[in-house]
Amino acid sequence: TSAAAAVKTPTLHPHPPNVNQLDSQRKDWSNRYELYNALSELCLRFPTVEPTSEPLEVTVDDKSDTSVTITWRPPKTIPANSGLDGYTVEITKEGTEDWKAANEDLTVSCRYVIKNQTTGDRLLIRVVAVNPGGRSPPATIADPVLVKEVGARPKVRLPRFLRQRYVKKVGEKINLVIPYSGKPKPVVSWLKDGEPLDSKRANIRTSDRDSILFIRQAERADSGSYEMCVKVDDFEDKAAIIIQIIELPGPPASIKIVDVWGFNVALEWTVPKDNGNTEITGYTVQKADKKTGDWFNILEHYTRLNATISDLIMGNTYTFRIFAENKCGLSEECAVTKGEATIVKEVIDYKPTPFVEHDFTEAPKFTTVLNDRTTTVGYSTKLLCSVRGCPKPKIMWMKNKMILNNMDNPKYRMISTGGICTLEIRKPGPYDGGEYVCRAENTLGKVDTGCKLEVKSKLLW
Repeated sequence: TSAAAAVKTPTLHPHPPNVNQLDSQRKDWSNRYELYNALSELCLRFPTVEPTSEPLEVTVDDKSDTSVTITWRPPKTIPANSGLDGYTVEITKEGTEDWKAANEDLTVSCRYVIKNQTTGDRLLIRVVAVNPGGRSPPATIADPVLVKEVGARPKVRLPRFLRQRYVKKVGEKINLVIPYSGKPKPVVSWLKDGEPLDSKRANIRTSDRDSILFIRQAERADSGSYEMCVKVDDFEDKAAIIIQIIELPGPPASIKIVDVWGFNVALEWTVPKDNGNTEITGYTVQKADKKTGDWFNILEHYTRLNATISDLIMGNTYTFRIFAENKCGLSEECAVTKGEATIVKEVIDYKPTPFVEHDFTEAPKFTTVLNDRTTTVGYSTKLLCSVRGCPKPKIMWMKNKMILNNMDNPKYRMISTGGICTLEIRKPGPYDGGEYVCRAENTLGKVDTGCKLEVKSKLLW
């Protein structure tokens, strides 16, 4: 540095220095010591600059007969005090270690076209990130890249119904036809959960236009993620197929009677140990009377793990069982309660009240009284009234306070039926008019009702 250059080295003399020369040397060494301290503080103030980590996911994006286009992602770690200046793309032919930079200047983009290459060459390609701290570790494409234009990129044309989970039952056949395209003919490969397919379980038949996955009888072990890959040179396309093989579930793990009260029973149970490789959609609860032993459904497609069974019959003893249900149907086996639930008949201490006979006796009372009437000589007429009473009242008719009698005077006819009292006067004459009274009498009393009868003579023309 300029400060270091300004420091002068003391001159050595053959003869012993005098006092002035010693003072000058002491000043020079003092200046050197101060300069050393200043440089040390400056180095501590500015820490060491480090390079970035390697770029990520370097892949071939496109090719032609004379160029290769690559893409990548920025490094995971970029120091905050140094940043990132750009990238250098380096290439070499397969079998050599003579790496050369494909770009003269640093590129800041994560995409670069390597031009002016020879058709048919196989290149090794790597990308290095550069910053003030230096070069990062290189990120290299694993396989050599063939400089040759691809006729048509590979493409898996996955049917729409396979873009979601593909569900089959145990024992059913799986036959999936998956078309693909690419030129020249792509290389097709299959994986299951990241591992090669077991040829004993699955057969693959590949033609020029499609690939077929065939399983004669599906088992639960065939469930998993199947990946089909089509590759042309350095380009590839993948499609994942999720296959789920299901079967009937097992019975609920346990069931118990929690409580019995009144006409109700509370039940609880736990989920099956085996759900059939799919979710449990519900439960079916059944009951059986100990007398008959016949089972009847109480709840169907029930989703909870507890239930209250109501409206049971008093005095009966019940047993309960539960089936689990999934997309395949009801479980073949069921969970049955170990104990029984008895609906106890409630004992009622009935104390009837003593019977008190109703007293129906009452004094006579006219419910319909006699009304005044007018009649014509020679035309029979009737006087009507109604009476009630217990014991049955005795009926007596009077005219002008004189008692009438059927036997003494056949002109009058007295009838009493069902409480209706009738006095019929046959062909009345002018002297039959007057005041008529009907009297009802029993042991509790008597009562009268009366009216006036007017008899008019016939008109003579």
